[in-house]
Amino acid sequence: MRITLVHPTGYNWVPGKKDISAVANRMAPLGLLSIAAYLEREDHEVFVLDCLGPGAAKSNDAHVQSILQKDPQMVGFSATTSGFLDGYDLAVRIKALRPHIKTVFGGVHISALGKTLLDGYEAIDYLCLGEGEATLAELASGKTPARINGLAWRDGGRAVLNPPRPQIPDLDDLPFPAYEKLKGFPKGYHLPLFSYIHTPGATMVTSRGCPYQCSFCDRSVFSRGYRYNSAEYVYTHVAYLNRRFGVRHLNIYDDLFTAQRNRIADFCRLLISKPLGMRFNCAVRVGHCDDELLEMLKAAGFLQLSLGIETGDEHQLAIHKPGVHLEAVRDTVRRIQAKGLRAKGLFMMGLPGETIESIKKTTEFTLSLGLDDMNMSKFTPFHGAPLWESIREMGTLDEDWRKMNCLNFVFVPGSIDSGEVLEQLYNQHVKGFYSDPAWRRRFRSRLWEHRQSLFYFLRHLPSFLSAKRNFEPEKP
Repeated sequence: MRITLVHPTGYNWVPGKKDISAVANRMAPLGLLSIAAYLEREDHEVFVLDCLGPGAAKSNDAHVQSILQKDPQMVGFSATTSGFLDGYDLAVRIKALRPHIKTVFGGVHISALGKTLLDGYEAIDYLCLGEGEATLAELASGKTPARINGLAWRDGGRAVLNPPRPQIPDLDDLPFPAYEKLKGFPKGYHLPLFSYIHTPGATMVTSRGCPYQCSFCDRSVFSRGYRYNSAEYVYTHVAYLNRRFGVRHLNIYDDLFTAQRNRIADFCRLLISKPLGMRFNCAVRVGHCDDELLEMLKAAGFLQLSLGIETGDEHQLAIHKPGVHLEAVRDTVRRIQAKGLRAKGLFMMGLPGETIESIKKTTEFTLSLGLDDMNMSKFTPFHGAPLWESIREMGTLDEDWRKMNCLNFVFVPGSIDSGEVLEQLYNQHVKGFYSDPAWRRRFRSRLWEHRQSLFYFLRHLPSFLSAKRNFEPEKP
């Protein structure tokens, strides 16, 4: 079967503001590429359209033409909450021109909401819930929909949800993602500025799921289970990216890369004994990065470790990220930096229970850590997160899927007067961190090391200056 897999443009910035998300950080759609590789292994002809990719058209009319030029029999869409409606608009246009083409939607939004989406969105033929590789392959092979686990479909106009599909037990059985199907890969895809030294960069995922259950985290696709590729598979995958595409810096986007310590230690030993001349970034959690492992990560070429901190208020931390404590965070940051690695803090503003005082505590705590970098996202409640069921009892929610992208305050906690107040506090926090004299000294000392980022920044200066104005405190 001829299949086109689509990563919709979606709504990736702030309404009314220029979208520079792809300029600042363009990531390959790894989930789609994994499915593409799996389908090709099953002898299907597969094309991938990344509507956010380098040189991609700016309109859905053009995207539809690109899809139809491949004459697909099936079109699959990977949809986040903010990207779902954009993907659906493409499906409507495709169905209007060629009604025989089957449309399939998958991704976290679909897995969270389930078959109810079939009732309101007639241009969708099938929903793929959970992991998509085997489900889509069975559908493409012509298997009767009623016998495909993990599929939602229509039977005479009635929405039907089949039994869930068992998770893939051994991720090493999966082929490497089909990177070659992306136009402009890897040079047209880039990591966040000043997070890398060498270019080109790329992204990778080496596990699925997370053993923890933070209140805000949607686990609809991979659930709470935790599975991972072996150290040998990951090393071979990394070497493939390096030798086939020239990749020299990798961001590993596992939710918790170091959760299975032995495999990471083995992976580091492979990198040390058979070096590839590459650098890496990854995410860790308090309690999963002892000193010996940090030393191994440093020796293996790791540059920056991101740490999910979320808040500087101990009470909020206990509710939303149980098991993590502020002093343990402080100790972990100190030990990461003591081993010559960089520490990046990941925070979230506007969680249920947030107050002006808790936000001030977070700002003070952030500055006190001496972090090398920081990211503050705007809390967005997703349908598959544990707190979704009670979210409307804890504040006001604007359930506009287009804006549910962690870049807009769609939820305002009950103790905060308005979204405008949250925006002001957010802007003050971001500007305060990057204006801190100590942080600026560290940044200047590494500027030439990051000259690739510097040159890129200068080439796109107007876009970045436009984005910077979003974080300027509003005049009274």
